[in-house]
Amino acid sequence: MVAMRNWLKALAFYSAVALASFVTGPQPVAAQHAKTDSSTVLTLRGDETPETVRKLVDALSAGGRKVEIRFAGKGEAAAAPAAPASAAAGAALPPSSSSTPAEHETPAEAFWDHFVDGVSQGLGAVPRLAQIPDAWRSAWAQNRNGASGVSAGWRLAIGLLLALTVAGLFRLATAGWFARRLRPQGPEFTPRLIASSWGLLQDLATLGLWLAVLHAARRFWLPEPDLAQMVLRTIANGLTIGAGYLIIGRFLLAPGASERRVMPLPRAERAFKFLIFFGILTPVLLTATVSIQHATGPGAVVGLFALVGIVATLFKVWWFIDARHDLAALILGSAHEPGPTRRVIALTTGWLYAALAVLIWMVGNASSMMEGGARWAEAAALTQFIIVLAPILAVGITSLMACRQAHAAALGETAPLSLAIGHALRAAAGGAIWAGGFYLLARLWAGFLFGVSSDQFAVLMRQAGGVAALAFGGWVAIVFLRSFFDAYTPKSTASMPGDEDAVAHDHVPSRLATVLPVLRGVVLTAVFALTGLVLLSRLGVDIGPLLAGFGILGLAISFGSQALVRDIVSGFFFMLEDAFRVGEYVDNGRLKGTVEKISLRSMQLRHQSGQIHTVPFGQVQSLTNASRDWATVKFNVRLDHSADIEKARKTIKKVGLALLEDPEYGPHFIAQLKMQGVADITDSAIVIRLKFTGKPNQASMLQREALKRVYRGLNEAGVPFASNAVTVKEGGGRSAAAAIAAVPPPTPLAPAAE
Repeated sequence: MVAMRNWLKALAFYSAVALASFVTGPQPVAAQHAKTDSSTVLTLRGDETPETVRKLVDALSAGGRKVEIRFAGKGEAAAAPAAPASAAAGAALPPSSSSTPAEHETPAEAFWDHFVDGVSQGLGAVPRLAQIPDAWRSAWAQNRNGASGVSAGWRLAIGLLLALTVAGLFRLATAGWFARRLRPQGPEFTPRLIASSWGLLQDLATLGLWLAVLHAARRFWLPEPDLAQMVLRTIANGLTIGAGYLIIGRFLLAPGASERRVMPLPRAERAFKFLIFFGILTPVLLTATVSIQHATGPGAVVGLFALVGIVATLFKVWWFIDARHDLAALILGSAHEPGPTRRVIALTTGWLYAALAVLIWMVGNASSMMEGGARWAEAAALTQFIIVLAPILAVGITSLMACRQAHAAALGETAPLSLAIGHALRAAAGGAIWAGGFYLLARLWAGFLFGVSSDQFAVLMRQAGGVAALAFGGWVAIVFLRSFFDAYTPKSTASMPGDEDAVAHDHVPSRLATVLPVLRGVVLTAVFALTGLVLLSRLGVDIGPLLAGFGILGLAISFGSQALVRDIVSGFFFMLEDAFRVGEYVDNGRLKGTVEKISLRSMQLRHQSGQIHTVPFGQVQSLTNASRDWATVKFNVRLDHSADIEKARKTIKKVGLALLEDPEYGPHFIAQLKMQGVADITDSAIVIRLKFTGKPNQASMLQREALKRVYRGLNEAGVPFASNAVTVKEGGGRSAAAAIAAVPPPTPLAPAAE
């Protein structure tokens, strides 16, 4: 309800200020200088005084006609660009200021001259603003609508209020239905986008209904084509522009409802206030300016246009500089790990937008003094639209695709190929939007800046399009391959000191997951090199000498680094034979440990003590893999001679069954623990042998648990273990104490009894 009241307040404010534009006088902010189709050519000798020139221009520009000034010299004539009649009002026109650029003048210098002339023309026309009230009253009195009955002003006001009332009633009637759908179902991007889309639909429906009622009121109450009808139509267009600002701001920033915010700006509320101010003021003043131009002619609004352009440009520059940190946070937040290029873009975006706002204002002023100036002004306006819309579309579409990919990953759809395809499509979508924006900018400015015609631009685009398509395809391929290889890269599982009792991870990467990270650097380097060579070839560079040079360099490296070649070739055959994988325990005769990393020429082994051994493949003569498939563990237990062997066998079998049923240890057994039989009989013990088969990475852990349970089970069953104690017995039947007492003590002359 709060959002609805704010929307209605904004719409009401629009209507109130628009009504004031024809009742009490307009307060425009920006106006586009209109040019009439009719023009008058004034040819000067060059020796006229400024006062004479001013009088001639004022006389010829009556009615808003365009005056083209030409200067005739000795044997040559320099044609001046068309200048509006208002350009001469209140200021002298020096002959050099209106002439076309000299042959030695650069385009930048010519542009600067036109800009200075345009600013001078606009500021010189400011005093003519005092003529607007009288001209407006005179034009308004000629309205045919309202000649009888209700006046045109009241008809216009009633139409606006009626449209506002109908829009407000629709908003109230649908508030509950939309409120249920404006609550997102989760914090992810897709639910927020869906909720904001419902809000967008509500705003667009309200605006459409308001415009429909206003159009019906215009046809019913203002049927005659006069100033009142034009004012109402202009108000509708201006309010549509202003409402568009608010609707887009509500859709992206969601003021007062951060849970469904699509564009996560750090200071979204502040940005929306800026947008409200700009969205309200700009269309209202534009409406007033167009209305005044229609009523009084274009000459009266030139000064207004100059003042409003300066104020609007200063406001936009302040806005962009104030929001530069928010823009940087938005750009950096759109990437998981932003690189240096993205960081530079993030730091310069706010300043770039501010500079573009100033440049667009300069183009607008210069266009009024140039041939085809309307096209320049149109290109400047479209440029501002493109540089704002392209980043929003790129960030929005890539965020939506990233959200869908994260949702698929949460459901368990984490196949490396699917992940790589998702990353490639996301990169392609964002790149296509940026490429389209650059194409439109080139299409707009190629003719103006470089004098390129449409046919020449088409030829240029065909030539540059092939290069751009190849570069774009290579970039998407690199993104796909990097994501594909990264998805197959095994996670680091290096053991830490003191975790001997922890349950080991029994997952060993597949053969493909072991080989692909080794090939990652080779494949990416090859794609980079091929893309670069193809691009150079398309640009007309002869790549034959480059290929020959690379071939000679490779041959020299192969002869000079025979050990390196031997390591690479040996590693290739080890990978081909699938001798080991990352995470397996191997022994090459000299060193042993767990394989932690495999490169193109060597492997790294982690010893149980923590040391890392780097072993070149060329030095590995033989290799034993202790982690492949299964491992059988055999160990001995010593029992006393009096032990019941059958009872011991049954007890050990029960222990083996209990281990199989244990949820922690059972899944790691392949064959249960059992007693193989008597392995040996010694003087002090009966040696029995136990055996089990388990997963290789869990063998030590299973053996420790089996010994612990066998010891406890045999003790509980009364099966005695062997002892190393020595029993001494006397042959005559006397007790041990009597035998010891019978031994005489040692004397200095007789040694002790043995």
